[in-house]
Amino acid sequence: MSLSRRLSEKHNPEKQMLTGREAAKTSTPTELRIRVHQRVVDEIKNRRLDEKDAEKKLEAEAIRIATQVIDEESVPVLRAERDRLIEEVLSDVFGYGPIDGLLKDDTVSEVMVNCSTDVYVEREGKLMLTDVQFRDDAHVLQIIEKIVAPLGRRIDESSPMVDARLPDGSRVNAIIPPLALKGPCLTIRKFSKNPLTMATMVKYNTLTEKMATLLRACVMGKLNIMVSGGTGSGKTTTLNALSSFIPNDERIVTIEDAAELQLRQDHVVTLETRSANVEGKGAITIRDLVKNALRMRPDRIVVGEVRGGEALDMLQAMNTGHEGSLTTAHANSPRDVLSRVETMVLMAGMDLPVRAIREQISSAIDLIVHQARLQDGSRRITHLSEVQGMEGDIITLQDLFRFEQRGKNELNKVVGQFRATGIRPKFVEKLTASGIRISNDTFL
Repeated sequence: MSLSRRLSEKHNPEKQMLTGREAAKTSTPTELRIRVHQRVVDEIKNRRLDEKDAEKKLEAEAIRIATQVIDEESVPVLRAERDRLIEEVLSDVFGYGPIDGLLKDDTVSEVMVNCSTDVYVEREGKLMLTDVQFRDDAHVLQIIEKIVAPLGRRIDESSPMVDARLPDGSRVNAIIPPLALKGPCLTIRKFSKNPLTMATMVKYNTLTEKMATLLRACVMGKLNIMVSGGTGSGKTTTLNALSSFIPNDERIVTIEDAAELQLRQDHVVTLETRSANVEGKGAITIRDLVKNALRMRPDRIVVGEVRGGEALDMLQAMNTGHEGSLTTAHANSPRDVLSRVETMVLMAGMDLPVRAIREQISSAIDLIVHQARLQDGSRRITHLSEVQGMEGDIITLQDLFRFEQRGKNELNKVVGQFRATGIRPKFVEKLTASGIRISNDTFL
C-alpha cells in the first residue's frame, strides 16, 4: 500500500472507496471527489496515447466518466459545484492538483507548499499567501509521488527527501514526515520558457547599459566570471544572460544539479548530476562531471553552481587553459565569495596551504558579479568587482560598479543609484589583446 493511501486512511479511518448509488446516501463532497477520481483513473489508466490528439480525447473521456459518476448521486449537485469538482479531478489526474493553476501562471516564479493548508507563491520577488489548499496531507503526497514516480524516484519514510524536475524543466524539492513536522512540503522553482536577456535586465534596472557593455566584453574576451548572491537573487538568470554572449563557434559544456540554463548556441553539451539510488549507490556529483568535462575538449565550461570540492577542479580548469568559464556561488558580498571558494576548496580533501589556495583563486577568477534581492523584491547587480591579485596573504578586490541604496519611496520601492568607481580594471589589457576595445567612458 502506498504512503499516500496509508496517510489518507490515517486522516479518514472511516472512509471507504464506495461507488454508484450505494454510496450516495453517505456521500460528502470529499468522498464524492475521491470516488470520481478513482473511477476516472481506473477507466483511463490503460488507454494508449500514441494517436493524434489522444490527450484531448482522454480528457474528454475523463469529463464524461466524472459526469456519469456525479449523475449517479441521488442528492442533486449544483452546476457550479459540479464544474468545480470535475475541474479539481482533472487537475489531479492530468496535472498537479490544486497547484496546477499556479504552475501555469506566468507571473508566479516559485510555488511553496508548506503543508496542505499553507501554500505560498513568489511574484515579482515578493512572497504571497494563496487561497489554494489541498484536501489533506495524503493529497499533497499524492501529487509529490506523481512528480517523482516517472523519474524512477521514490519518497517514503526511509527516503523522505527528493529532488526532481518537471517535464518543463521546473526544479522540485520535496520533504515529508518525519522530517517535515507540519506535513509533506513541496517547493517548485519554475522554469522560464523565455529567459531574460541582458537587454531586458537593463530595462528592468537590474544593471545599467554601461555595466552590460562591460559584461559582454568580458565574456567575449574569455574572462573567468563568478556570479554570486543569496538564494533567489537571480544568479542563474544572470548566468544565462552572460552565456548568451559566448560566440556561436565555441564548444560549451554546461554542468548543473538540475538543468536550468537555456543556451542558444549550436554547440552545447548539457550535463546533469544524478542522485544515489535506493541502495545509496550510483550518485554522480558536480565534481565528477567537472572532471569529466575536462576530457571533452570544451572551449567553455559553465557550472550552474559550485558548493563543494568541485571548486578546486573548477579553479584548476580556469588556470590551465579553459578560459572564459562561468559559474555561480552563494555569498553575501564579493569578499564573502572568496572566503566561500576557499572553504569549498578545502572540502575537496586536499591538504593545501591557505596561501596556495588564495593564489589559485586570485589567478583563476577575473571578475565577480554580485547580485542581491532587495527588500521590495527587486533584483540588482550590486557589485562588479575585479579580482586584482595578491597583496601579501590577502586577495585584493576592486569595485568597478556599485549600487548605492538610498532608501524607499512612497510606494515602498527601493531608491538607489548605480555608480562607477572611475577605476580602469587591469583586465582591459587582456581584452585589448583579444581585439576587444572598451571606451574609457564605460568606467566613468
